[in-house]
Amino acid sequence: MRFRELLAAAAVVAGLSAAAVPGAFAAVPAPIPEDLHGYDIDSIYVSGISSGGYMANQLHIAYSGTFSGAGIFSAGPYRCAGDFDYAVRAQTGCMQNGARKSPAELAAETRTLAGSGKVDALANLSGDPVYLYHGTSDQTVLEPVNNDLATYYSEFGANVTYDKSGPAGHAWVSPIGPVACASTASPFVNDCDTDPVGAMLSKLTGGVNAPATALNGKLVQFDQNSYVPGGNANAISMDAKGFAYIPRSCTDGATCTLMVALHGCKQGFGYQGFGDAFMKHAYLNEYADTNHMIVLYPQAIPLSTASTTNPNGCWNWWGYGGDAAYAWHGGKQMESIMSMIAELTSDTTPPTTTTPPTTTAPPTTTTPPTTTTPPTTTDPAPACVTDNNYAHTTAGRAYAAGGYTYANGSKQNLGLWNTFTRSTIKETSPGHWEKC
Repeated sequence: MRFRELLAAAAVVAGLSAAAVPGAFAAVPAPIPEDLHGYDIDSIYVSGISSGGYMANQLHIAYSGTFSGAGIFSAGPYRCAGDFDYAVRAQTGCMQNGARKSPAELAAETRTLAGSGKVDALANLSGDPVYLYHGTSDQTVLEPVNNDLATYYSEFGANVTYDKSGPAGHAWVSPIGPVACASTASPFVNDCDTDPVGAMLSKLTGGVNAPATALNGKLVQFDQNSYVPGGNANAISMDAKGFAYIPRSCTDGATCTLMVALHGCKQGFGYQGFGDAFMKHAYLNEYADTNHMIVLYPQAIPLSTASTTNPNGCWNWWGYGGDAAYAWHGGKQMESIMSMIAELTSDTTPPTTTTPPTTTAPPTTTTPPTTTTPPTTTDPAPACVTDNNYAHTTAGRAYAAGGYTYANGSKQNLGLWNTFTRSTIKETSPGHWEKC
C-alpha cells in the first residue's frame, strides 16, 4: 500500500503544457552546509533528463514500492543497454536507432528480475502516473527510443502521459530555461514558452498550486559520502556534494512530498564549473514552495579509470565501473540515492490504518524446569538486533507500510522496506521494539 494523497490546492494549474509562463523568478539560494534529516513525507516521486531520465526509470522500476510515479525527459526503457558495461549499445541502440531489445523483451526480463527479488513487485506499477517528454528537435536521444519507454511502461499498466509535440532540443524544458527551445546546448534547460514541469507535477500529484515568484526555502548542501557504500562517492562517479531544496513549510512541520530530481550528463554541480544551473533553471523549487515539496538533487561527476570511462558525469544506466547490479537492488548509485531518501523520510508518521502483526505467543506446552531458580541479579539490557528491514519484518520485529518499515510496538520508522536498508532495534518488552 502506498499513499497518493493529492496536494491541497486552492488554485490548480490547468493547461500547463500550452500556456506561457512569466519569466520572473528568484535565483536558487546560496547552499547552506547542513546534514540531511527527517521530514514528514507522504509520497515520493522521481524525475530526470537523459542519463538522469534513465536513472529515474531504474529507480521507479526497482523500488516501485517506494516511488509513486516518475517524470522522464528524453530517455529510453529500463535496462536498454543490457546487463552491464555495454557503453556501445547504450550509445547506438539506446540513444540512436541501432540494435536494441524490444519493450516486450525488456519487460519479460524485468519480470524475471522481479521473480528473483531483484526489483520490487511489478504490480506496484499498475496505475502509477508517468509523465514522458521528448522534443522534435532532439537528435541526441531519438524519438523511437523514447517511444519504447512509453510502450515499456504500458506493459505494466502504468498511467502514461507522453508529450512529444514540442520543438525542443535535447534538454529539460522549463519556462525559465536560458537556452532557445530547438537548441541542444549547455546548460541543457530550454525555454519553449510552455511549462512541462508544471504538467509533469500535475500529472504525478493530481494537481498543483501556481509556482512561487520568490523563493522562501533553503538549499541544503550535504555530504554524499555519508550515503554511499564504502563512504567514497567519487569512486562510483558521484560528487561529494549533494543538494536538497527545503521549503519553509516543510521545515515548519508540514506534511510534504519528496521529488528526486536527476540531472543529465554535463549538468552536475561539479562538472567543469557547471554549478547550480540545473537547480536554478529546472523550475522545481518554484513549485516546491507552493506545494509543500522537498526536491532532492543528487549529483554525479565524471569518472575515468582503467576499467571504465564516464567523462561527462552521466548517471549509471549502462553498468559502468563493473556494477552488474546498476539497475536493481544493490546498484551502488541507486542504493546511495535510496539511503538519502531514507534519511529524509525518517520522521514520516506511520499510517494509522496499519496494524502491526501480533507477536506469536510462546508454546503453552513448554514448562520451565522446576529446579531452576530465578536469577537474583539485575536483568541484562535488551540485546540489539541488526538486520535488513525485510528480515526484521519476516522475523516479527517490525512491519511494513507504504514502502517503509516500522518497529512493532513503538512504530518507530526504520527506513525503507527492502533487503539493503539495515537498522538496529531491541525488544524492551514483549512485542515492543525500539531503535538502539
